[in-house]
Amino acid sequence: MGEGISKNMIFWFFLALFLISAFLLGQLLLPFFSILVMASVVTLAFHPIYRFIHAGNKINASIAAFLTCIIIFFILFVPIIFFSGLLSKEAYELYLMGKSAMVSGQVKSLLESSRVLNALDRMNALLANINMELTLEDLNTGIMNLGKIIGKVLFDQLAAISSNILHFIIDFFFMLLVVFFLLMDGVKLVDFINDLSPLPKEQDEMLIAKFRDMAKAILIGNGLSGFLQGVAGGLMFALFGLKSPFLWGVVTGLLSFLPIIGILAVFLPAAAYLFLSGREFAAIFFIVIYALLSGGVEYIFKPKIVGDQVKMHTLLVFLAIIGGLKLFGILGIIYGPLIVTAFLTLVDIYRANYQTLVESRSNGP
Repeated sequence: MGEGISKNMIFWFFLALFLISAFLLGQLLLPFFSILVMASVVTLAFHPIYRFIHAGNKINASIAAFLTCIIIFFILFVPIIFFSGLLSKEAYELYLMGKSAMVSGQVKSLLESSRVLNALDRMNALLANINMELTLEDLNTGIMNLGKIIGKVLFDQLAAISSNILHFIIDFFFMLLVVFFLLMDGVKLVDFINDLSPLPKEQDEMLIAKFRDMAKAILIGNGLSGFLQGVAGGLMFALFGLKSPFLWGVVTGLLSFLPIIGILAVFLPAAAYLFLSGREFAAIFFIVIYALLSGGVEYIFKPKIVGDQVKMHTLLVFLAIIGGLKLFGILGIIYGPLIVTAFLTLVDIYRANYQTLVESRSNGP
């Protein structure tokens, strides 16, 4: 009995030390959490390129990792730095336009067209049943406030990058350093985690595979589709003479990550503006391009690029991204789906391996 108690004491003492050291390690790594997550996702997305350079061309692992990091640098870092200044300028101009009394007068005169007045009369006829009324001043104020809010939010985000450009550069190169070592030693790290994990090997592999597929869906599927839709949106704005085409192209690309709403949140108001301005053909063209672009990307491009590995309900993806944005900022686009992926994968593991065991124990003899 004494020997048993001694072994128990040793075990609990070791467990306490292990948990304390794990907590302290977590505190040490917490400031770098975002960098580590981004590095892991980027590594998973660019690992095929590293594998092609390393195995396909029989190049040394460290050189292959270095070359892959150079590719990542030109694909991610250069465009962000190059376009952030232009984007910040257009966002600030949008914010000033929203505050401008002259623009307010232009919007009001646009709303006073016969089409808007007729539509407003029909709407107020319905609202009269609940003792409500919508005026032109309400519409004008709402549109101007929306323009100010969008411009202010975008400008604040970009100003934060511009004002902390040195911090951004340091973080990015630190991420590249982490990516460099993950590319070379990622397999060893995964094996180490698998050895520590009490889960069976096939369950660990299932979790890792799901994260790999989600990283592919986020960076390659959503990233490329967002880029294509953003470029198309910016070209459409420039083609029809609408202001801030680059800004709205970026907004279109970001909104393309969101299912349900997506790029409709940009194309529909733009089409409405063109229609109210008397440019009916341009408005119809905007809607047609939206339908072709959205349908082509969602039902042809993404399935070809991503495949069917990542199966998640559209509403759940929407809530994951919105919740991620609210909790983590712009990186929530990545964090939200990853968190949901981890939960759904664990649910699948539970249903396949542990649900019967739990139910048998809860029922009892």
